[in-house]
Amino acid sequence: MTATGPTTVLLLRLAGPLQAWGDRSAFNRRETRPEPTKSGIVGLLAAAAGRPRHAAIDDLAGLGLGIRVDQAGSLLRDYHTVSDYRGRPLLAAAVNAKGTQRLTGPAKYTHITQRFYLQDAVFLAAIEGPAHFITTLENAVRHPAFPLALGRRSCVPAQPLVLGQRTGPLEEVLRAEPWHVTDAVRKRWGRRNGNAAHVDLPLTLDDPAGDDTREDLPLSFAPTSRAYTSRRVRHTYAAAPTGLTPHPDQPPSTGGHDPFALLGW
Repeated sequence: MTATGPTTVLLLRLAGPLQAWGDRSAFNRRETRPEPTKSGIVGLLAAAAGRPRHAAIDDLAGLGLGIRVDQAGSLLRDYHTVSDYRGRPLLAAAVNAKGTQRLTGPAKYTHITQRFYLQDAVFLAAIEGPAHFITTLENAVRHPAFPLALGRRSCVPAQPLVLGQRTGPLEEVLRAEPWHVTDAVRKRWGRRNGNAAHVDLPLTLDDPAGDDTREDLPLSFAPTSRAYTSRRVRHTYAAAPTGLTPHPDQPPSTGGHDPFALLGW
């Protein structure tokens, strides 16, 4: 989106029992990325604003996006088996001349699918754009027209979802925001890190000169013509305030940087 005036940043806290942010998976195996996708964030904003699937989303896709990983969570695999309750063979993807789905041949009675989720993860999503447009979106997210979801429709967000607006560049806003984790996680991390005052958190930022790409920039959500393109991103770290007070006799052993924490060790 081309800025026509002052810009501002809307902060969303993305947390819930489950999240799922797929960018290329389909059919029987639905995977999730380890952090929210831009298509997922644009979809959430479009749902809040009451836009139907065939509506234009250029203005939403043009907003700047930064994601901070406050709590990586862990991966959950959900194993599904699908059968016809009447005991009949399942339908095939192919259709006959009349446009009716054929039965699987040889007959197949059980279908297996796998879905992957992030459990107990917490992210900050910073959305940057013209001030008046961001204010409109904030109001929409606070009073959504359609139910909101964290990627997949079954993943309901926990409150508070909206942290409000911030001024300043998107990256600086994410660096200044306190660490959003539960007290139990904060205390456990503090015991391992001498109650360090700052913790290094991964950032992924929209950046036309970035050295990585994501295939998750939506062009259309229309059911018959869904389309995505790529965007360039940059990865870095932010030293976020932990809210902890370092003990003078127990200096931190990691200085707040704990790479194994990303693996849940």
